[in-house]
Amino acid sequence: MLGRVNHVAIAVPDLVAATASYRDTLGAHVSQAQALPEHGVTVVFVELPNTKIELLEPLGADSPIAAFLAKNPGGGMHHICYEVDDILAARDQLASGGARVLGGGEPKIGAHGKPVLFLHPKDFYGTLIELEQV
Repeated sequence: MLGRVNHVAIAVPDLVAATASYRDTLGAHVSQAQALPEHGVTVVFVELPNTKIELLEPLGADSPIAAFLAKNPGGGMHHICYEVDDILAARDQLASGGARVLGGGEPKIGAHGKPVLFLHPKDFYGTLIELEQV
């Protein structure tokens, strides 16, 4: 079911500083910041030859990233995103196997303009999983 790793997401308390660290210190190519109000985040993508790193900053006090940063003030890995060919088939297969699909189970459009779903971290050894349809 799983395809390649699309990205690893890191929650950061200061997106400008994190972007500068990846761009200036590590020499990476970074995207422009993109606000995603439906997800409550502002994101920057660090482009790598084999995948991406997504830097996440809360967009508003109700952002799930704000809650994550309250527990992890310095930031940290938030989720890993895998590609799937058919997000609805993946959802149905996972749900039938007992995995909890967050957000009512209906895909939302993610930062790449493609449908995404999130899976409960307690079902995957403490790691929040994002699925993105390719």
